[in-house]
Amino acid sequence: MLIDTYGRVATDLRVSLTDRCNLRCTYCMPEEGLQWLAKPDLLTDDEIVRLIDIAVRLLGIEEVRFTGGEPLLRPGLVGIVERVAALAPRPQMSLTTNGIGLRRTATALKAAGLDRVNVSLDTLRPDVFKTLTRRDRHGDVLAGLQAAHDAGLTPVKVNTVLMPGLNEDEAPDLLAWALAHGYELRFIEQMPLDAQHGWKRESMVTAGDILASLRTRFDLAPEGADDRGSAPAERWLVDGGPHRVGVIASVTRPFCAACDRTRLTADGQIRTCLFAREETDLRGALRSGGSDEEIARIWRLAMWGKKAGAGLDDPTFVQPDRPMSAIGG
Repeated sequence: MLIDTYGRVATDLRVSLTDRCNLRCTYCMPEEGLQWLAKPDLLTDDEIVRLIDIAVRLLGIEEVRFTGGEPLLRPGLVGIVERVAALAPRPQMSLTTNGIGLRRTATALKAAGLDRVNVSLDTLRPDVFKTLTRRDRHGDVLAGLQAAHDAGLTPVKVNTVLMPGLNEDEAPDLLAWALAHGYELRFIEQMPLDAQHGWKRESMVTAGDILASLRTRFDLAPEGADDRGSAPAERWLVDGGPHRVGVIASVTRPFCAACDRTRLTADGQIRTCLFAREETDLRGALRSGGSDEEIARIWRLAMWGKKAGAGLDDPTFVQPDRPMSAIGG
């Protein structure tokens, strides 16, 4: 079991497979100049599968989310999914992706054992997409979403970040589009995880702003805390249901008290929180011949030291020195 001093138990493992990405979203990384991890520093496929096996067999992990960077850039992804699906106990598996490569991989990922996907899409307007991501790939993302839906990687969840002056007016249109296509939309407050450290709280589009915008067109009723559990998204029934929309208010309404996550970076570090500035090395233990039990012990100690919260409301908060592309969302 992965328990901390506040009684929280981690059952959800986020695994970053690469720090690389084929987009350059303005809220994540600069257009150029970001140094990637060297290949020898990255965990191998075998090392990733072994760590996940330790997590599910010895530490009580029940869900695994593959992230990046962009996880579809990992050459061995389908094989990793297939091997994790064969573990006992078998964890639930999902993938967070920008969707660009889903059209060609969705069917293979489903066959390998992947359960569902989360796809990032911030706008319905191709010109705004190009401005936000610095790439002209909007049509590829839409095609990837459809491929995921057709392959049965459902429910397909769409993650959206609204940015002032770019797409903050699109919330109602995005929700109407998601409902029409059978996707579950989740708005995420912009977080201080950009490589260029340009985030400013005062210019952020907040959960309150998002809900106010949605209510200009839809009736929203809160789903309730009992239904939410440890999920990061507050969910709202749209026009009486059954469709829902989620809002992840990481900054203005943090959910740290219910957090059930542990994170493994692409270079084999344990992070207890997205906003942590400390990491615990598992790669070294792996490569020096450490036993499964020893690695599990190191992991437990790391989680035991997890802090009460991210500290975003603390005026002395210091942004992590690694961007989201290196940590995994």
